[in-house]
Amino acid sequence: MPAPAVIILAAGKGERFLASGGNTHKLDALLHGKPVLTHVLDAVQAAGLAWHLVRPDGGTRGMGDSIALGVQATRDAGGWLILPADLPLIQPTTLRRVADALREDTVVIPHYQQRQGHPVGFGRKYFAALAALSGDVGAKTIVQQARSCGATLDLTSDDVGIVQDVDRVGDIHFIEKLRKIQAL
Repeated sequence: MPAPAVIILAAGKGERFLASGGNTHKLDALLHGKPVLTHVLDAVQAAGLAWHLVRPDGGTRGMGDSIALGVQATRDAGGWLILPADLPLIQPTTLRRVADALREDTVVIPHYQQRQGHPVGFGRKYFAALAALSGDVGAKTIVQQARSCGATLDLTSDDVGIVQDVDRVGDIHFIEKLRKIQAL
């Protein structure tokens, strides 16, 4: 089976970030001297996985469209890890763990301290369902259907990066403090 690909969702408008006082798109906001998106791209590249970035210019009207575009662009992948681009603390080892746990007929859901996080991994079996998503509806229904069939794997993680996203300016400040504490 071919390796899975990471679909990096970067097509959102970042309206909450701007409304909270941000003067740039949240993915361009600097965190320790680098844009938020660069932190995510660095982690994906360090994980050694193929990836596809879905940008705003892709004609998307929401998360469903973004997922569908990314999956269609990587149709030969062995599965997909759906990763929002606003998770700058995500660790390469976490991406590898989700990819390694993925099977053709499973959905892998990482959890940090009982909170569901990202990336959620989808096996090849889910290509048609993911490629058919549209609008602002993500893959939640696909996950629920897989869970009802016993086709999900819950993966416990100690990586806060799977849940700590950037939605507001305060999140940047919180992450900076968190990284200082982790460095101690």
